[in-house]
Amino acid sequence: MLAPISFGLWQVRIADALLPLSMIFGIPCALGLSLGCIIGNVYGGLGPIDIVGGSIANFIACIIAYEIGRRGGVAARFLGSLTETVIITVIVGGYLSYLLDVPIELSIIGVLLGSVIAINLVGFALEEILRRVYASQIRR
Repeated sequence: MLAPISFGLWQVRIADALLPLSMIFGIPCALGLSLGCIIGNVYGGLGPIDIVGGSIANFIACIIAYEIGRRGGVAARFLGSLTETVIITVIVGGYLSYLLDVPIELSIIGVLLGSVIAINLVGFALEEILRRVYASQIRR
């Protein structure tokens, strides 16, 4: 159902809203989101480069965001989500330029806009809400 906005030059991957959760749940989350990317790209992606490249981008982005945001306050966590956006944009935007035979600037802009929406607006808000819920569960 979300395939029309999830694949291609201009994309908003709703599933990428889950990437900031790696700052709460760590490596298991990074592995799960990378596996989910593999599965999603097998069914709707642009072939082997997208399958491998997208999952590697997600894994790297999640691990680095986890390291940046796991011990810090809200500013560090937001920086972690921004880092995820940059990593996804550079890696995915880079190979989409090649796969779709478009200028790299165009593919970078397409991925960047969608990543800001999915990761930094929706995903960061979700991470902050779940962090509060998760923290209250620990205290009980």
